[in-house]
Amino acid sequence: MVAELFKRNRGTRDVEPLGPVEYIEPVASTSEWLKEHVVPTRSGTVSYVKSLFPFLTWIYRYNWVWFVGDLIAGVTVGIVVIPQGMAYAKLASLPPEFGLYSSFVGVAIYWLSATSHVISAGPVAVFSSLLSVILEHALPQLPEYADTPWIIAGCLSVVLGCIVMAIGLFRIGFIVNFIPLPAIAAFMTGSALNIAMGQIPTLMGNNTADGYNTRAATYLVFGNFFKYIKHCDLNAAIGLTALFMLYAVRWGCGYASRRWPQHEKTFFFINTLRSGFVILLYTLISFLVNRNHHDDPKFSILKTIPRGFQHMGVPVVNSRILSAVAAKLPSAIIVLVIEHISIAKSFARLSNYTIDPNQELIAIGLTNIFGPFFGGYPATGSFSRTAIKAKAGVRTPLAGVVTAIIVVIAIYALPPVFYYISNAALAAVIIHAVGDLISSPKSIKMFWKVSPCEFVIFWIGVLVSVFASIDNGIYASVAASAALLLFRIAKAHGRFVGVVKVYNTPTLRPVDANEQDSDTRNVFVPLDRSNGVNPAVQPREPHAGVFIYRLNEGYLYPNAVHFTDHMVREIKVKTRPAVINPYGSLGERPWNDPGPRHKSESDIDPTLPVLRAIILDFSGVSNVDVTSLQNLIDVRKQLDRYADAHIAWHFVGVKSPWARRGLLASGFGSENGVVKSLFTVTNVGVSQEKDDVKPGSRDEEFSVDTQPEDKLGMTSMDTMVLPLLSIDCPYFHIDMDEAVRSVELELGLK
Repeated sequence: MVAELFKRNRGTRDVEPLGPVEYIEPVASTSEWLKEHVVPTRSGTVSYVKSLFPFLTWIYRYNWVWFVGDLIAGVTVGIVVIPQGMAYAKLASLPPEFGLYSSFVGVAIYWLSATSHVISAGPVAVFSSLLSVILEHALPQLPEYADTPWIIAGCLSVVLGCIVMAIGLFRIGFIVNFIPLPAIAAFMTGSALNIAMGQIPTLMGNNTADGYNTRAATYLVFGNFFKYIKHCDLNAAIGLTALFMLYAVRWGCGYASRRWPQHEKTFFFINTLRSGFVILLYTLISFLVNRNHHDDPKFSILKTIPRGFQHMGVPVVNSRILSAVAAKLPSAIIVLVIEHISIAKSFARLSNYTIDPNQELIAIGLTNIFGPFFGGYPATGSFSRTAIKAKAGVRTPLAGVVTAIIVVIAIYALPPVFYYISNAALAAVIIHAVGDLISSPKSIKMFWKVSPCEFVIFWIGVLVSVFASIDNGIYASVAASAALLLFRIAKAHGRFVGVVKVYNTPTLRPVDANEQDSDTRNVFVPLDRSNGVNPAVQPREPHAGVFIYRLNEGYLYPNAVHFTDHMVREIKVKTRPAVINPYGSLGERPWNDPGPRHKSESDIDPTLPVLRAIILDFSGVSNVDVTSLQNLIDVRKQLDRYADAHIAWHFVGVKSPWARRGLLASGFGSENGVVKSLFTVTNVGVSQEKDDVKPGSRDEEFSVDTQPEDKLGMTSMDTMVLPLLSIDCPYFHIDMDEAVRSVELELGLK
């Protein structure tokens, strides 16, 4: 590019220095945009296909060191996921074995397409609770599946997997970013309260009381608990002591780790395996108590768990099931995606690596598509098991295979042991697990300090979850967040700015004039000093009749009118109309033109200037649209009538070539007969090769060189003057200083 400009400008080798070179920016074209963003290239296609199988980038480097780390982490997670999986299946209103099936599929398939090595996919508490709500909603419409609700769960898993996988394949996973942290925290907190309250009756043994619906709204379950508290039985002793032991082991190991840091690893594994230890202990107690009461146990137990994969097969997907669950699909997708992506991003930040959200969606989609073939129900990333896996020293995603082997061994070898597992102890495990999902007071306080509006959104989501349902809580928090986002976009404020001459100094002491002049520059700050500028500093306003207006947000159709109404209103306050009555007779005057019946010079402040020029700071604007530009055209016509002259509009910092194209198409940026009055240029060094060249030869090559000296005596340096912006757009400027000086030259102000 520079070489071509050099040759066009110089012509021969005997002219030094080089003169200025004209630069005309090519207009952005649709074909170029399609070629760059839509039409796939060969290398892009190959890269896309490779990204679908991320394990190929590391599997050939697998070694024994990695294997040892994966083995320890995989076994640890396997011991944890077995009791959790059965507990979460019961939470989902499914037989316990389906939790084991989902646990196996989650870890056995997810690793093939995963970009995170720490995520442990499988059944989770929040989605299991939501699945229970979905089944409760769908079963009245599908009575033939009353005894086989896992068929509905399998159909739902396939559908969710296909949708989530499609989102990843089409690379539209960015939509997840539209759900903010307070909305996620609200739904997690509300879900945790809902789950914990729903498990307390099982923990205490009064869940079987006639009329006690533990699937009702959280506040009803809480209130009815005291109504039916007299029905509590021996399960309460099992459940409360199990819950106490879980927290005691956790707090004890935490204290011991701080007290004896040299044994921190040992205490970590004891703490990690506490759920398994507690389940084993209470299973032993249950066996000793109930071995002679096989048909009539003293307290509630799981009883028969079938050995092996008893529900393998092709999942049933039909229109009747889809119609029954369709209303709940949006909330199910949100929970599945948000829980997984938020966990993956959190642990990626902690472990200093990056994930590909789209590829993660593909991985979780594949897991849920193939899960029902083994009897599994929908699975996603688990926060608790992921934290355990990370702390256990996992090295690669292959640790999931180790966990899958542990789960398979449990499915085939441990069903006789599972018979005596206490339901109250499983309820204790669930309550203990979901307790970590509740937002801490510190986090909630941070919401208030950062954004009171989002603090309110958080409580909206929590309260709706508690007084209605989890899915309604999701919708409420997401809808409130979307409303806040749209409000902030629509009510974005622009600011009129002035100039302050500043200089840098290492101390807050006065310096002499020479030192100031060496480092003096202009900064443009809001006239109302709303950006934190010292109130004692008074920005200097532009010349009379000249206004600089900064747009702080994207200039799009939701906020275009709000921006321009504010700008026009302030301009009319600080200027006077050039013509007292531009409409002539009273009959031609618009009905909505304010003021006295007959306007006169006494109605106008003669000390106010007439509008002469407007400078728009577009440095904060990334895109424009048809509606916003049409609004700008209308405002230009309105102000031209007001000033009784053609007002020049100058633009600073227009970033996007499509924004420049739109402005030019709307009549801004350039006018016939108007040439650029001021150029911002730079000197570019161009090196010329000293090879033997025949006289008159035009076949010359040149390159940009930042070093002034010849390289090994082979090149000589010339200087070329290049403009930074296209010279055919006199009203587009690189910075505010250039725009102000251009206006001054145009209006003859200096």
